[in-house]
Amino acid sequence: MSQRIDPEAFKQRLDRISEIFAGMVKHADEQAQHRCPYKDRRDQCTAQFGCRNQRPAAQAGGLQACAAPDGQLEYRSAWQTLGPEKAAALRDQLRH
Repeated sequence: MSQRIDPEAFKQRLDRISEIFAGMVKHADEQAQHRCPYKDRRDQCTAQFGCRNQRPAAQAGGLQACAAPDGQLEYRSAWQTLGPEKAAALRDQLRH
């Protein structure tokens, strides 16, 4: 026998979950203004591309360390980008 869902209770739960996630999103947006989004809470770099702030991992097979100081870095200029030729080759490779 299935239970019926109380629409008002469901709405209250959904509103509460939305409130929780809204707070998380607001915090992440504020933090992204001062901290590289690829730097985790242990100051490890989770980026899957090169950055001049990456340092060798503390242990073999681990994530690289992030040497960027919080609040003092314009991190977007630190990211290594592909040149136009490499970018075109990568796009071509992804199409096939």
